[in-house]
Amino acid sequence: MSLFPITSIYAALCGLLVLALAVRVAHIRRSQKIGIGDGGNRVLERRIRIHANAIENVPMVLILLGLAEAGGLPAWALHAAGATLIVARILHAQGLTQSAGHSFGRLYGVMLTWTLLAGLSLALLLRPLMT
Repeated sequence: MSLFPITSIYAALCGLLVLALAVRVAHIRRSQKIGIGDGGNRVLERRIRIHANAIENVPMVLILLGLAEAGGLPAWALHAAGATLIVARILHAQGLTQSAGHSFGRLYGVMLTWTLLAGLSLALLLRPLMT
């Protein structure tokens, strides 16, 4: 039995998503023979940022999700947060892939991710006061 069964599901899905984003970076690096940096390739630059943005945000949300699970947050809320994280990161990747500027996916992907960071943080801060 997993110590964090719900968080484990979303951590695994995020792991696969981060791997897919890394493979997209590697594909351009290999085809364009770019070892370090982006070599001035705008597509590679965006793919690097998409991957990096996931690496910058996903771990903290998963840590907060795990702490919320350990603290007894209801399963429905954990699943809602986990599913929202997956949707947010896919939206962000899709949006930034399509446009380096403003896009629906990029905007709402970031907004959902930040909402999760704030919401889970507040839930963890307020939970002891409510019990």
